[in-house]
Order: sequence, then C-alpha cells, then structure tokens
Amino acid sequence: MTTATSSATPPPPGTRPLSLGVIFLTIFIDLLGFSIIFPLFPALLGYYLKTDGSGGALGWLLTQIDTLARLAGSHGNYREVLFGGVLGSLYGFLQFVFSPIWGGLSDRIGRRRVLLMTVAGTAFSYLLWIVSGSFLLFIVARLIGGGFAGNLSVATAAVADVTTRENRAKGMGLIGVAFGAGFLFGPMFGSIAAMHNPLAHHPGLARWGLNPFSTAAAVACGLSLLNVLWIFLRFRETLDPQHRETGVRIRHPFHELLHLEAGPLRRTNTVWFIFILAFAGMEFTLPFLAAERFAYTPTSMVWIFVFLGLVVILTQGGIVRRVVPRYGERSVLLAGLILEIAGLLVTGFAPTKFWLYAGLAGLSVGSGLVTPTSSALISLYSRVDQQGRMLGVYRALGSLARGVGPVAACLIYWWLGARWLYTLGGVLILAPFVLGLRLPAPQK
Repeated sequence: MTTATSSATPPPPGTRPLSLGVIFLTIFIDLLGFSIIFPLFPALLGYYLKTDGSGGALGWLLTQIDTLARLAGSHGNYREVLFGGVLGSLYGFLQFVFSPIWGGLSDRIGRRRVLLMTVAGTAFSYLLWIVSGSFLLFIVARLIGGGFAGNLSVATAAVADVTTRENRAKGMGLIGVAFGAGFLFGPMFGSIAAMHNPLAHHPGLARWGLNPFSTAAAVACGLSLLNVLWIFLRFRETLDPQHRETGVRIRHPFHELLHLEAGPLRRTNTVWFIFILAFAGMEFTLPFLAAERFAYTPTSMVWIFVFLGLVVILTQGGIVRRVVPRYGERSVLLAGLILEIAGLLVTGFAPTKFWLYAGLAGLSVGSGLVTPTSSALISLYSRVDQQGRMLGVYRALGSLARGVGPVAACLIYWWLGARWLYTLGGVLILAPFVLGLRLPAPQK
C-alpha cells in the first residue's frame, strides 16, 4: 500500500463535529429522496397513464405487472402497489450496484471528493425529475438518483474515520437518526408538496416538462444543492492519507460479496441482509394492513410513519449511546433482533390499534438497535484501510434487500395474508439471531 498525495493530515478523531453534521445531512437527504415518493405512487401512475398512454416504457412495465399479478392471484389495487414496488426496487438495486464502488473509490481518493461528486449527481437526478414530463425521463431520473445514493457507504465510512473504536456505535447511531429522520420527513414532504401542483395555475409549463410532482422534486433538489455547498465549504477530509488503499482495484459488488472471507464480517453482513429483507417487507405492506384491518386512509397513515420515525430517532439518538458502552455491540444487536421478532408477530396479529402501535414500537426500537450496532461491528471487524469498501458491501446488501423485500412481501401478503407474512418475517429473523450468537466481541 502506498501513501496518497493529500493536503494536511486530518486532525485526530473526535475533533471534527462539522464533518459529522455534513454526513448527517447527506444521509438525511438521500433517505428523504428515497421516501419522498412513497405517497405519490398512485398519482404518478395515473398521471403518466394520462400523458404517455398505455404504450412505451410505461405500457411495457404495466404488462409485466399485470402478468405477475395474475400469477399471484392478486386483485384490487395491485397495479398501484406493484408499480411502487418495482420503482422502489429499481432504486434499491442501483444502490446495491454502486455502494461498494463509491465506498472503494473513497478508500483511494478520500471521502470528500466522492461525496461532492455523488451529492451533485443526486441534485442532478432531482433536476431531471422536475422536468420529467414523460415516464421514460422520470425513470432515468430515478435510476441516476439510485446510483448516486449509493454514497451512503461513503458517509458511513466517514463516521468510522472520525470516531474512536470505543465510540463507533455512537457514531453509527447518528446515521440511524438520519435514516429515521429521512423516513419520517420524506413521506410528509411528499404529501405536502403534492398539494402544490405547478400545472394547476400555469398549465403551459407542461411544455417544459413540469408535472404535478415537480414541487416535491424541487424541494429535494434544493436540499441536495445546499448539501453540495456545505460539503464544499465545511467538510474536512476524514480519511488519513496513510490509510488510503491506493493500490486496490474497484471491483464489481458481486465480486466483493462472493469473495468476502468467512468469519465475523461475512456473518454480520448476512445478519444485516436478512434483517433488512424482513423489515423492508413489513415497511412496504404496513399501509395495506392498516387500511384493511383498521380503515386507515392515506392521510391518517402519515401518523404511523411519524410514530415509527420518532421512535427510531429516540432509540438511535438516545438509547444506543447509553446501552452499547455497558453491554457491547453484539448484545445490543441480539436484543434488537428479539424485539424485531416480537414486533412483527404483535403487528401481524394486532386486533386493535393499541396492539398495532405496541407492535410498531417493538419494530422501531428493534430496528433502532440493530442498525447502528451492525454497521459498527462491520467497521470494527474491518481494517482501517478497507472501511469504505467493507461498509460499501454492507450498504449494498441492505440496498439489495430493500429491492427484493417489498415485491416479495406484497406477493406473500396477497397470497397468504398479513398474519402469515408477519409470522414468516419473524421466523426469518431467527436466522440472523442464531448467526449473531456466533459473533465474537470486537477488539477495541
């Protein structure tokens, strides 16, 4: 390994709070961009059916969805739901492909350069969405956004750079708070922005590609541009020059995953993948369960996501920093998995709203414990010069799970019902719990 040319050596860990602030904003905006579209899926389908008709890219996609729905015996609003699931899967798959690439590149040239490049790319994707008068351009915008959103691995590696090994889980808790805030405010921003259709008062803007969702895209674009400016002005490089792996080749993520050495790194990645697979399935089918069993409307569903987001923020911002130093990352991870199993079972069988929210509390606290401790363990098990690459593999697996989970969960939900789906989710998480029992205590 050779030493990369760089400016002055960064100060020691724990002395760069402004960098952590930028990292928080980067992750928050990435998750906001992912979730801001959630409440817009039905309206998106209706709008592009009206403008594009049943031909072209949209017609082809709906034909495949209809075929899949017939095989699954689905009915009712399957088009809107699978349409949203497919778009979410595309976004997640692009994150899966690019997370190890951006993470590995940041190990070579530093976190700051890669963050500037990727956040600028994210802003460009939202700019395209603003003028996406056609469904094809909208898809291009989402694919670009998904690719550049793979920079979550870089942001996670930067947190590892500026925290000590003893405080690694606390730093990862900051990422969890940003995740929770992104999922909390994204759907809220999307719902509010959808009320402001620029075509309502200025229909002539349609010739420039503006659409009913341009306001939501403009909000996300503005936040991304603010983040670019903040990174440029205030973010100091976090990767020490002597820890840059300048000789490493940036490999395809499938290569990284298949050639990961057996041991705690592979086991922790497997724990994370299975956990997110179950959690993403719950997250996406929860609106259908709430509507079917408790007559929730799209407007009242906002309160469920507010509840989930607030509990996750409180858990990762407060509980994690207190329990990890006392019990260790592995024990807290196992506790989170147990809570997740209980939360899935209670939510799936909830007979009243009280039990629904009790189950959601278990799910939120469990997720709030698992997310920062698993990323902290990946960082602690990795060499210093491989933080970006290993955390890239970790983030890529999470993105892949978020791509597969929603579609698979919707099919099971329609086929077997909510109780079976959530029971299967709880059984599925038993596997990462058993794997977690075999994880060694990390050296600090």
